[in-house]
Amino acid sequence: MKRRIYLHMRSLEEARELWLARFDPQALTAPEEVATIAARGRVTAAPVIARRSSPAAHQAAMDGFAVSAAATFGATPDNPKLLPLGREAFPVNTGHLMPPGADAVIMVEQIPDPDADPIVIEAPIFPWQHVRRVGEDLVLGEMVLPEGTEISPWAQGALLAAGVTRVSVRRIPKVAIIPTGSELVPAAELDQEPESGRLPEFNSVILSGLVAEAGGEATVFPVVPDDPALLITALKKALADADLVLINAGSSAGTEDYTYQAISTLGEVLVHGVAMMPGKPTLLGVVAGKPVIGNPGYPVSAVLSFEQFAAPLINGLAGKRLEPRPTLTVHPAQNLPSKPGLTEFIRVTLGRVGAKVIATPLPRGAGTITSLVRADGLLTVPSLSEGLEEDRPVSAELLVLPEEIEGTLVVLGSHDNTLDLLATLLRRRDPRLRLSSGHVGSLGGLMALSQGRAHLGGSHLLDPETNTYNVPFIKRYLTGVPLKLINLTWRQQGLMLAPGNPKQIRTIKDLIRPGVRFINRQRGAGTRLLLDFLLHGEGLEARAIQGYDREEYTHMAVAVNVFSGTADVGLGILAAAKALGLDFLPLLPERYDLVVPESTFGEPRFQVLLAVIRSPEFREGALALGGYDLKDCGRILWEQ
Repeated sequence: MKRRIYLHMRSLEEARELWLARFDPQALTAPEEVATIAARGRVTAAPVIARRSSPAAHQAAMDGFAVSAAATFGATPDNPKLLPLGREAFPVNTGHLMPPGADAVIMVEQIPDPDADPIVIEAPIFPWQHVRRVGEDLVLGEMVLPEGTEISPWAQGALLAAGVTRVSVRRIPKVAIIPTGSELVPAAELDQEPESGRLPEFNSVILSGLVAEAGGEATVFPVVPDDPALLITALKKALADADLVLINAGSSAGTEDYTYQAISTLGEVLVHGVAMMPGKPTLLGVVAGKPVIGNPGYPVSAVLSFEQFAAPLINGLAGKRLEPRPTLTVHPAQNLPSKPGLTEFIRVTLGRVGAKVIATPLPRGAGTITSLVRADGLLTVPSLSEGLEEDRPVSAELLVLPEEIEGTLVVLGSHDNTLDLLATLLRRRDPRLRLSSGHVGSLGGLMALSQGRAHLGGSHLLDPETNTYNVPFIKRYLTGVPLKLINLTWRQQGLMLAPGNPKQIRTIKDLIRPGVRFINRQRGAGTRLLLDFLLHGEGLEARAIQGYDREEYTHMAVAVNVFSGTADVGLGILAAAKALGLDFLPLLPERYDLVVPESTFGEPRFQVLLAVIRSPEFREGALALGGYDLKDCGRILWEQ
């Protein structure tokens, strides 16, 4: 199979304009008539005209007595009017039809003795007082709803009041989703562990939910293996009933990516390759006059491609308007370099620190679906830019409610598994509060605090000269900043090894042996500084270690490299090794502290977090992770 490289990749703006201009939504989906009681959320396909007035007859608007207003004229407490029941006064309740000849209602509270006959009237009433007249709300032949209106529950009530029991609406767009890939296991079969080499297919579940949110109705086809003939057959079948077809995966330039071939065989490819990241492999085409999208296989790419191309089209087909997300000015927690020529979307967590909202980047890989789960916002890097600068204001699309940002505590610094436990327990303690952690290394956390970009930092910096943790570095980088150093935990650092330790690694010295592949932490991470300290103590050169320059940002990322076999060994904490079933060679315990400025310490939301840190639930959860000693947990060890 010949590869289809992106020879004519379009900019995001150009591709979207070309795509949406090609289709007339009203021509693609004919209207249908539905019962008004089932029309909530649907969009009117034509103006809706009242078939009767509302109310259709004069009605009492109050509980009391229906009378002729003229019969009450001149009434005073000293000269009351007496109206006999059944002839000049008629008991009515709210909503009752007005008796013939009556044009007003006297409220029951204004009658001295409502049980008397005749009733006594002590004040006059004017014509049509307390009466809902015919057509007060709607008049026969009046427009109830214009075309293109989404029908709300109260609109349903107005339609029924106007005698409209069936209404012409835009049809719900039918979207066919065709997952492709010989290696995929359908979502319905995931109760069993997939065989080696097989991958769970979950993009169709994500896309089905997005289709529903956009106003469409999704049908998921069985997974199509990597076979061009089978894909063409599936596409033909989908086009027979669908208004839009999404082919997930197979749109890239691999030798088994057949979406281009299927669409070009049956129709026309408009765009193959969009200058966006994630989402570059997006393919846009037309077959039998219907839109077909080749949606990238990586989940984040699939979602962002869907939002740019499928969502606005589905909204248009359903007659709805795609409302832009609210935006907020934010400050990136670190430099975010980006490749020029591509519009990049960066997922971030958000939290207000002082007057600024800090945007902490999440993993940027196209396959990291959890980055969307955890994201509070999206930053857009324009195609002509080389990235976003640390602390320089930029606009972010909000993925959460603004009030959630106000309840977020931002912790930047070293990674530790207990931070995730803290985040869970904090949310459980107070659903308004969240913990957003960014893994920038211990030194990076101290720098963020010095620049006002975090509420607190996580640090485990060992000073070899004094053999103490964190305090010498705080004095150097946070001079004069009032703060408290609070211990979170002592943890066991050591070498994470493949099960069974096949390379027979016993000491730090074994890291320089030929054939031993190492995976390191990023510059500024306390674990990397610890490694350098240990190497220096043994008289070893870092450059002698194969993989010293391969960097990851968390202990779990290091552990998964060892687990997957891309590395033989990495330095990290016991909890990460235990989580993935790795062997562990302990080297030394170390202290992991939280650096908390006084401005944060005094905040009520931090006091809630501190209560969680000192709680039995945190202690039990941390000990269950393995490798933690909580002898100093929650203690203020030092103040500046």
